[in-house]
Amino acid sequence: MGMGGISIWQLLIILVIVLLLFGTKRLRNIGSDLGGAVKGFRSAMGDANKGGDDESKQLEDQKAERTADSDTGAASGSDAGTGSDADKPKV
Repeated sequence: MGMGGISIWQLLIILVIVLLLFGTKRLRNIGSDLGGAVKGFRSAMGDANKGGDDESKQLEDQKAERTADSDTGAASGSDAGTGSDADKPKV
């Protein structure tokens, strides 16, 4: 390849040097540790997303209930419990 490119031969030389420095057993241990860390991270992210979905669904349900309650109160002409008296200026 041209300037700045890494050929397959250069990668093979780097691989041989790494194998000589660390050995296959140590590299295997590093790989398994790294794989376990990635697996743990993914499961933690999956648990966080599941918990976040439940919370967001609960918030949406509460918002829908409030909207339904305020629509019912406005349709019947009742302002009880909506807090609209606090928004009106006292004259």
